[in-house]
Amino acid sequence: MKYKKLGRTDIDVSTICLGTMTFGEQNNQEDGFEQMDYALDQGVNFFDTAELYSIPARERTYGKTEEIVGNWISERSNRDKVIIASKISGARCDWIRGGSDISAKTVLEAVEGSLTRLKTDYIDLYQLHWPNRNVPTFSNYYGFTPEVNDYNKERDDFNDILESLDQLVKSGKIRHAGLSNETSWGALEFLKISENKQWPRMASIQNEYSLVCRKAEGDLSEVCLAEDIGILAYSPLAWGYLTGKYMNGAIPPKSRLTIDGASDFMTYRATSSCLAAVDEYYGVAKKHNLDFAQMSLAFVNSKPFVTSNIIGATTMDQLKSNISSVDIVLTQDVIDEIEVVRKKYPIPY
Repeated sequence: MKYKKLGRTDIDVSTICLGTMTFGEQNNQEDGFEQMDYALDQGVNFFDTAELYSIPARERTYGKTEEIVGNWISERSNRDKVIIASKISGARCDWIRGGSDISAKTVLEAVEGSLTRLKTDYIDLYQLHWPNRNVPTFSNYYGFTPEVNDYNKERDDFNDILESLDQLVKSGKIRHAGLSNETSWGALEFLKISENKQWPRMASIQNEYSLVCRKAEGDLSEVCLAEDIGILAYSPLAWGYLTGKYMNGAIPPKSRLTIDGASDFMTYRATSSCLAAVDEYYGVAKKHNLDFAQMSLAFVNSKPFVTSNIIGATTMDQLKSNISSVDIVLTQDVIDEIEVVRKKYPIPY
């Protein structure tokens, strides 16, 4: 396994991070334990979860993933061997604190809930799952509508949230803070306020990044490199499309597309241009005798602005393949051919 510093902290996190959002939905507790045991044995020391999980998000599974991770930590007595990242949810789910925004008050409440479910006294990295303000997140490239934003208020939110995170760091309940689904402006604003007030510095940004979602390569990558605030890349396999399993309209049994609610979230990937891009990337992998999923993950692993690549799996075979992608080094020929496809489909969904 390879490791990088988490921002400007003293924490070394594995290049591969185990994403756990399937625990409690597609994977039961026994499955989750097996995955975490194997990942840790392979040198993966970084596990990512959230109070919202499992996915697809619903009231009956809210918090289930953290509970499974917490039960594993408790039974294995290995808290000192893993770096745990979790997140506070904002105003997208009515069943979580009434669908309220992220605020100083809700941050303090959410941390207590996560600590209880995780059966731990501290969380290594505590992240804001998405901004309160209206910005392009997830599949929405063009959704920024500044007329609905009051940026003076947003700065007040940033101050209040950072002050509460400072309280949590000083109390020992979290070690570091991070962002998720954030923009360059948002990241820089948090960093500026933190520096001025001597409050916790954001260590990372968990944003989507893959062969078919390369938004992060714009100004955000420069911010990350210049400010030592690395990207934690989520959905590096585009929810399974970059494994090839959905090619030619296939929907394998027990895959995510078969789950109620998940298919709605994934439909934006099933555009004609996205499917065409996937076909051509698959062709590159086949030409060079590479496993398609491993090629897709190795591409993400290779980027200097990526601190850790958050993989997820529903089977042990998938997990083993995904983790071993850390050993794949793409040749310049492969990279050049990937860029040819990218120029044809710069924004495939």
